[in-house]
Amino acid sequence: MPKQVLDLPLMQNNITRADLDAVIEFLKGEPILTNSKKCREFEEQWSSWLGVKYSVFVNSGASANIMTMAVLKELYGEGEIITPPLTWISDIVAVTKAGFTPVFVDINPRNLCMDEEQVIRAITPRTKAVFLTHVLGFNGLSDRLLKVLRERNIPLVEDVCESHGATYKGKKLGSYGLVSNFSFYFAHHLSTIEGGMVCTDDEHLYQMVRMFRSHGMVREVTNDALRAKYAKENPDLRPEFIFAYPGFNFRSTEINAVIGLSQLPRLDTNNEVRRRNFALFLELLDKDKYFTEFDCEGSCNYAFVLVLRKPDTAFCDRVISALKAANVEFRRGTAGGGNHLRQPYLKRMLGEQDLGKFPQVEHVHFFGFYIGNFPTLEESRVRELCALLNSIG
Repeated sequence: MPKQVLDLPLMQNNITRADLDAVIEFLKGEPILTNSKKCREFEEQWSSWLGVKYSVFVNSGASANIMTMAVLKELYGEGEIITPPLTWISDIVAVTKAGFTPVFVDINPRNLCMDEEQVIRAITPRTKAVFLTHVLGFNGLSDRLLKVLRERNIPLVEDVCESHGATYKGKKLGSYGLVSNFSFYFAHHLSTIEGGMVCTDDEHLYQMVRMFRSHGMVREVTNDALRAKYAKENPDLRPEFIFAYPGFNFRSTEINAVIGLSQLPRLDTNNEVRRRNFALFLELLDKDKYFTEFDCEGSCNYAFVLVLRKPDTAFCDRVISALKAANVEFRRGTAGGGNHLRQPYLKRMLGEQDLGKFPQVEHVHFFGFYIGNFPTLEESRVRELCALLNSIG
């Protein structure tokens, strides 16, 4: 009997012909290509879609993370940031590069995000923020967590890089925290090829982010009174060259913004396809072999999350072999490759950690996968994928 070949990539057609045509149309004539009107238009439309007052378009989600932590350091000084071990490396690097101490807690297996009770227990007088990653489209918020953070005056930073359009109680993730970060990498729900966004309702933080994005220059602020204040306090400096903060060059380009503007109108429709695909995937999976009790309320998953029910190395090897034989692209360990406490960069910084404190993320590290879930993926292909997975003995 011939082997079943599914030929499923992680992502397909995320930059469409319509997006390319929008870029071609924009390039006619002699447009400005550096950060200008299209970037501002994309920021405004993204803010309206998300439901926040301010957004700042940057060149990657990693840059959004780094800049956000740098701003928090200026605002709150040294201390601890409660940080997930299951996330993308840029979250953890942003925390450490800003001079904060990361405090790690285990995950909730039902949403792969930090376990709320462990987050609450980890809060100390040195806690400056909770940096919560909404992993692979799942919501990590709860009323209890939000209430405790509000009562203790602990800022929430939301990493929504993998979860565009996911909601909690009907409100989009990324609109709850003091600040939120998004990534527009090729494989994500919306792509500008490379790109990211920092979002907030706080006007002061917004002006700081604008300065940090562009070398710390005061001329980047949109508040005339603030710009005049800096000029008055620094009469020996030229107003166009006052550097208020040790900033970066994290600006994106007009071309990236044009692609974002082209993609945004179809984001909600595409997300509905992803939701249907993921619900069908969980419905069809063999529940004796795979974990299916995810909390999908409000979720929007751009990947099929596959976690083995039991820590069975032999069965895991057979799953890997079957997926490879069927030419199904996958990643092990889910978000960011699994438990970052096992990574060499973090061992050099923090030393060996007691991994016994993280049993849930350890299970995902060794027995978790994700597989592509994209808007052009037909229901029949989802059924074929589940049949393949369920046939593995």
